[in-house]
Amino acid sequence: MKFSLSWLKDYLETDASLEEIVAKLNAIGLEVDTVENPAEKLAPFTVAEVLSAEKHPDADKLRICKVSNGSEEMQIVCGAPNARAGIKVVLGRPGDYVPGLDVTLKKAKIRGVESIGMMCSAKELELGDDHDGIIELPEDAPVGTPYVDYAKLDDPVIDIEITPNRQDCLGVYGIARDLAAAGLGTLKVLQVEKNDGTFESDVKVSIDLPEEAKSACTQFLGRRFKGVKNGPSPKWLQDRLKAIGLRPISKLVDVTNYITHDLGRPLHVYDAGKLNGDLKARLAEAGEKFTALDDKEYTAKGGETVIADASGPQGFGGIIGGLDTGCSDDTTDVVLEAALFDPKRTAFTGRDHGLITDARYRFERGVDELFIRDGMEIATKMILDLCGGEVSHVFEAGSDTNWNKTVPFRSERVKTLGGLDLPASESVAILEKLGFQVEGTDPYTVHVPSWRVDVEGEPDIVEEVLRIHGLDNIPSTPLPANDHKAGSTLSPRQKRARAVKRELAAVGMHEAVTWSFMKQEEATLFGGGSERLMVDNPISSELDCMRPSILPNLMQAGQRNRDRGADGVSLFEVGPIYLDDTETGQLLVATGLRAGQSGDRHWATAVKPVDVFDAKRDALAALAAVGAPTGNLQVFDEAPAYYHPGRSGTLRLGPKNILASFGELHPKVLKALDVDGPVVGFEVYLDRVPAPKKKGAAKGALSVSNLQSVERDFAFLMDRDVKVENLIRAVRGADKAFIADVGIFDVYEGKGVPEGQKSIAVYVQLEPKDETFTDKHIEEISDKICGAAEKAVGAVLRG
Repeated sequence: MKFSLSWLKDYLETDASLEEIVAKLNAIGLEVDTVENPAEKLAPFTVAEVLSAEKHPDADKLRICKVSNGSEEMQIVCGAPNARAGIKVVLGRPGDYVPGLDVTLKKAKIRGVESIGMMCSAKELELGDDHDGIIELPEDAPVGTPYVDYAKLDDPVIDIEITPNRQDCLGVYGIARDLAAAGLGTLKVLQVEKNDGTFESDVKVSIDLPEEAKSACTQFLGRRFKGVKNGPSPKWLQDRLKAIGLRPISKLVDVTNYITHDLGRPLHVYDAGKLNGDLKARLAEAGEKFTALDDKEYTAKGGETVIADASGPQGFGGIIGGLDTGCSDDTTDVVLEAALFDPKRTAFTGRDHGLITDARYRFERGVDELFIRDGMEIATKMILDLCGGEVSHVFEAGSDTNWNKTVPFRSERVKTLGGLDLPASESVAILEKLGFQVEGTDPYTVHVPSWRVDVEGEPDIVEEVLRIHGLDNIPSTPLPANDHKAGSTLSPRQKRARAVKRELAAVGMHEAVTWSFMKQEEATLFGGGSERLMVDNPISSELDCMRPSILPNLMQAGQRNRDRGADGVSLFEVGPIYLDDTETGQLLVATGLRAGQSGDRHWATAVKPVDVFDAKRDALAALAAVGAPTGNLQVFDEAPAYYHPGRSGTLRLGPKNILASFGELHPKVLKALDVDGPVVGFEVYLDRVPAPKKKGAAKGALSVSNLQSVERDFAFLMDRDVKVENLIRAVRGADKAFIADVGIFDVYEGKGVPEGQKSIAVYVQLEPKDETFTDKHIEEISDKICGAAEKAVGAVLRG
């Protein structure tokens, strides 16, 4: 929010210096971003007169000008089309810095003719966009006067960052009100002159909205002006708009832009001669088109609030008007619009169509609903003063807002919530200066003013008191000394998250942090998208639904990396997913993704695409990190529908408790998200992992036997359709006292193996307890292994 110092003083009577004003703004929460004074960078430039302008002998578009600044004459070669004898100009001399060109002037020869200095355009001095010609000053401009003094440019421009809840400070008057309440001056009374008008308008307004969308536009006021004379605005108005970065257009348009920034009340003006009938606030139908004032064509998606005449939409309500009904210098009859538009629908429309305007910025945060009529009257006076003409009676649709928001306030809460012991009378005085009405005795009833839509409860009232009194005035209270060593503050859930993060990082994956929201269409692909999980006020239309899985976010992040040349991507995230809106519907999940190739290119190993076994390995590593009994898990080939049906599975503890899902992502899902394959992923549901039986998070020292371990290999023949997992489980359970580890090192089908069977080679590590194994003992264990394998899966030793 930009404003000049002189503009602020239109409403704030104060002797405070610029430095004091800036300090106070920061102190009351209106953070100052920058302070710029045009006078500082334009101080060297002076008013000068062109004495003569002759054609350059070697260039048709150049002129050789004799220019006087009152004390000396100099020769300047100029290419501006309006350079001629007799005009007053802005002169820069050698050594002067030209901000719009980012150059320092020096003597030069242009086509063989010496040029000393420069006559400047508005763009070159960063005073506007006009660069087609040099600045022409009025005939009475005194030659030799510093240009900043003549143009009264010594007017610092302050730019403050407005937080989303302070929409009341999106106008200069609101900022002045806050400063006055903070003791930096006196707020001047806003003058509103009521004008009843002299005739009945032939143009009317109406609101035509379905019951479920009544809030889209609740009030619509209009006024007809006739016989106005449009054209360039007076210098004071142009200067103010230029100071805050706006381009002056014409009197009618400049008035609406000025009031938007002056009072925070967006308005719009239509050329009445270009309207086709009355104006109506309604919802757009999908496919309706109009060309906006930014000269771009917009196609409605359906449901946007539009202001339309009989020929169709003439603008998005509260955002931007249409080009076809815009005002020009020839406009003589206009219709002025003031309306109330729904903040949420305004924000959605702006985001959907990529429109960022000053009107949208204010409406989506909430404007003062009771100021609509005063805003109309102030605009009426400005238009009549600047453009003349006659004005009609106000015509309207909808109804006035019944604003009556009250909040209970106990003065003691200033101390209990804010740490400031302040007399109740001082708290009341601050609130009244801010426009709140305080009734009764402590506890008070506080009537919230209509421009403070952000104030909802007692903590908000306390915040206002603290903010204006000064947060720096809150006494510092040291924390009590504590000589005791702090214990762990992590919950078991947090400890699990930390453990699994460390493990996944250790296996070469990179942690990502993504949004907890996603597009509803994407959520539907992963079993979500319920209306009960839609976000009421999403930060983007692409983030309107709570995520049912982290995989789509990681898939898109991975694809962005692959688009930038990454051959292989491995990402993980530990965070919540949202299956429903019940207490048990939010789960903590460790999700990982690998895409592209597995591992880096290396001379000693071949690079292969990622596959389902990579995902299974990662899932087991994550489960082991949080103490899951991985040796007792069963693999089922049933996985969520977004996995490939033949290349995925689940890890379960018992038949029902699914601890993890893993596998290759379904080709249809990859196509829908525009992600290149192959992509594999896993999801470990940390909340479903049972707590370890051993208490305590610390691991004991590793117990290593002093006796020599023994490893034996077995090659079993078994039916092709039997799961190898069942064989491994049977072998491991053959003698739990001495079998330390079991694994597969070969799988073979083909010559020498009967049809319908496969050969599985496993290694078994035997760990002695009290004495070294004898051959007899090893043979006994081997017999147990063979017997267990045959009994469990029908496996026999291969001959």
